[in-house]
Parts: sequence; structure tokens; C-alpha cells
Amino acid sequence: MTRVRLLGCDFSSSPTARKPIVVADGEWVSGVVRLRGWSRYASLGDWATSLRLNAPWVCAFDLPFGLPRELVQTLGWPLDWEPCIRHFASLSRAEIREQFKAFCDARPVGSKFAHRATDAPAGSSPSMKWVNPPVAYMLHAGVPRLIKAGLHLPGLIDGDRDRVGLEAYPGMLARQVLGHRSYKSDDRAKQTPDRLIARKDLVHALEVGLSPYPRMRLSASQSDTAANDASGDSLDAVICLMQAAWGQAQHEAGHAQYGLPESDPLEGWIVGAVKPTSGS
Repeated sequence: MTRVRLLGCDFSSSPTARKPIVVADGEWVSGVVRLRGWSRYASLGDWATSLRLNAPWVCAFDLPFGLPRELVQTLGWPLDWEPCIRHFASLSRAEIREQFKAFCDARPVGSKFAHRATDAPAGSSPSMKWVNPPVAYMLHAGVPRLIKAGLHLPGLIDGDRDRVGLEAYPGMLARQVLGHRSYKSDDRAKQTPDRLIARKDLVHALEVGLSPYPRMRLSASQSDTAANDASGDSLDAVICLMQAAWGQAQHEAGHAQYGLPESDPLEGWIVGAVKPTSGS
């Protein structure tokens, strides 16, 4: 494997010193992915600055890159990805909530939110959600900064091919190991021994190898850090790193889009999610 820097970003739309953006840093070594460590950013500005540094790299970001086409069409927003994102970025969070809530209020119970095509195979939350989790605000805070930094986002925007951004979702890989067991919480009252055990199980699965991902190599102290961070942020960044490694492996095998299937160029796609075949 090429010695391309591999990164995984657990994102926060409102980072602080207590709840920073966490980036896991790794590389291919003798057929496995070695974790080099974590960087933590307490502000969006510091994180955005890091996007221009230390290329070449491939980073998988835990934030949605696009909105559901059904939502965009209903609201009358631009139907091309970059103009749509720029329009979205021009709105305040209050305006986003108002427009998205009006969309949901006009729909029947059980189908309030619009979904992207990638949500079903990935098991991800709709990217228009503004609460629990507020992924719409993550898109609003993150993706315009990826564009401004000049990243190459396969299938969405052509940029610097030495700095590649992929949309990730750590929950997709975590469910492969844990099923519906919960492994993290920001609420101290919910940071239970069962969740600690789940994190240890997940770290172990990464270290022994989890199809179709490569094996992960962590030091004993790194394993402890990933398992003992009850918020799950350190571990989620590592999982995103593994999704970046999978995408880079696909690229080196000749897949120009880093393993992403043909998909709606407005909505985007989560790296590693398997697109359903016709008729399935």
C-alpha cells in the first residue's frame, strides 16, 4: 500500500475544549493500519486550518455531505450540489430549523423526515435532522469548510487530489460488531460498565480484523484510550480512519471514486455502504 496518510474525523458542529473535534491519524504498515495518535480541535477555525496541512491524505468525516433530494426539491433550493450547499450555508441555524420543521409538520406521522438513498444501507440518521443527533448542523458547520479548503470530495466536487474527503458513519461498522448494543454516551449517568465492555469488544474487533476492513494496529495505551473514552469520540475517530483506509484500498485497486457507487450527485454516499441491487 502507498504510504498515504489516513485520517478519521469525529466531528462536532460546536466544538469546545471539553467536547473537541477528534481526528485519528494513521498509515498503512505491512498490510495493516497503524494508529499514530489523535489530534483534538476545540474550535472550528483550528480544525479548518488543519484541512490544508500535511498532504497527501485521505480523511473520512463523520458528518453528512448532502441533503435528501426530496427535501431540496420541496424547498425549491438549487438541485446541483455545490449551489445547494452554498445556499444552505447562507442560512442561520434558526432558519434551518424553521424550514425543516415546516417540512416535517406537513408530512404524516411515521414519515416526517426525508431520507437520502444511502441512509437505508448505512443505517444512518436523515441528514436533515436538527436534534438527536443534530446532523443538519454538522453539515452546515462542516461541509462549507471542506469546500473552502479545496478538498476533493469524490462524486461531489473536484478539488485537490492530495486531500480527499469521504463521508463516513461509524455506526455502520459498530453495528456489524455490536448489533444494537450501545457503546457511548455524553451523559455521565449513562456511561455504564456495559458500554465500556462494548467499546472494548469493538476495539478488539478492529485489532483482529473485521471484514471487509483491514486489521488495525494500536498500542496498549491507544487501545485503553479508545476504550476508556466514554463519549466514544476517540473510538469513532478510529472507526472513521478505518473507513478511510477501506476507501483508499479501493482507490489503489483502481476504483476512481474510492469505492463509492454511482449515486445521486446531490445527496452523496457514505463510504463502505453497500448500494442495494435492482429488485432487492
